[in-house]
Amino acid sequence: MLKQKPLDYATASAGDLAQALVARQLSAVELFETAVQAIEAKDEPINAVVVRDFDRARDQAKAADAALARGETRPLLGVPVTVKESHNIAGLPTTWGLEPFKGWTPDADSTGVTRLKAAGAVILGKTNVPPSLGDWQAANPVYGRTNNPHDLGRSPGGSSGGGAAALAAGMVPLEFGSDIGGSIRVPAHFCGVFGHKPSYGLIPLTGHTPPGVPTTGEPVLFGVVGPLARTAADLDLALDVLAGPEGDMARGYRLGLKPPRAAALKDFRVLVIAEHPLAGVDAEVRGPIEALAERLARLGAKVQRQSPLVPDLVAAQETYMRMLGTTLSRGQRSEGGRPPIDAHAWMDGLDVIARHRGQWAALFEAFDVVLAPPLGVVAFPHKDEPSWGARTLTLNGQETPFGAQIAWPGLAGFPGLPATCAPLGRTSDGLPTGVQIVGPMFEDRTAIAFAGLVAREIN
Repeated sequence: MLKQKPLDYATASAGDLAQALVARQLSAVELFETAVQAIEAKDEPINAVVVRDFDRARDQAKAADAALARGETRPLLGVPVTVKESHNIAGLPTTWGLEPFKGWTPDADSTGVTRLKAAGAVILGKTNVPPSLGDWQAANPVYGRTNNPHDLGRSPGGSSGGGAAALAAGMVPLEFGSDIGGSIRVPAHFCGVFGHKPSYGLIPLTGHTPPGVPTTGEPVLFGVVGPLARTAADLDLALDVLAGPEGDMARGYRLGLKPPRAAALKDFRVLVIAEHPLAGVDAEVRGPIEALAERLARLGAKVQRQSPLVPDLVAAQETYMRMLGTTLSRGQRSEGGRPPIDAHAWMDGLDVIARHRGQWAALFEAFDVVLAPPLGVVAFPHKDEPSWGARTLTLNGQETPFGAQIAWPGLAGFPGLPATCAPLGRTSDGLPTGVQIVGPMFEDRTAIAFAGLVAREIN
């Protein structure tokens, strides 16, 4: 049925599919069947959609058709989506890639999943992750390894690697991921799709906690949940569905995100940060970003490559790594029974975050967006070495420390700023490469809109 229509499921946006359903160009059940066929035909060598919930998804599609017949309109009514394995869905396993939790199932949906369902999404299943979401790969002892659709011998990124791979392979139009150290942006960069790390605290985290840790809405420092998609417009659509307070906060606050700062590329003030004192960038990543900057300047945008307003990136990264290690150790104890840092060091770190947020706010009075690499390399070959300290990455022909690259995701992660990853093109080997677009705090729509304008300009 779908093949007879102008939309190609493998490349169609979630928004276009939603409009096609409203126009009754196809039914939600037909769309569901097309999605299942795509997964069954494509996923065996990729291993992206590792938890499948097709029976319940079919029921959701039937319910969507009934709602459409009644004239109901919802943002994702009848649209197939997947979610990262770490998001709780009642009745489905949530393991975070950890073998001891194999088979554990929550009894309630996460807040994000609840909102997706309320928007009418048909949730096909869950996508693969690394253990504890702690890698730029997606391989674990529970579900095995996910491969990059562009080169099966390479990583799709992580930790939202399964979702990015499913998008890139044409299995789904929309994925719900999470990000604490590049986990949305790196997979989007590696797989050639769009991904958005929201402003810290914008989307509730309830139901996105490791098994055994209380499922609350309290934010995990630096941690966010957010969408990956084939288009920037779908990121904006998903943000409308997912963002906003819940519980007690919803009694006193409501969502009021600002519109994009500009409607045309020529009207943006752009700062390019293509060098970091702690992390290198390969020419295959830096070249397309520099080419974009030159193109923006020719269009009339104000483009700068340096500014005294940039905060101390070394101090930020050092504090980020200390606090991130503590955050990720929740529920555990380091050797000797002591946490990675004590309470006073933690409070000192919070002061550093506050100071840096103020400095970034001052920077965004002079600029609208900051362009930077999502990571300093394109998709790398699979790495079986478990220790980050023993791994290396090749940048410009030189072996460099693997873990140093977290400085690039940390650029936005440490101060909690919104950051959109947009694809820019391909390397000579056909591997995707992208750009990280950092925006002002709670001005997520500016970063997303800029990503959409860039996509329109370069395609």
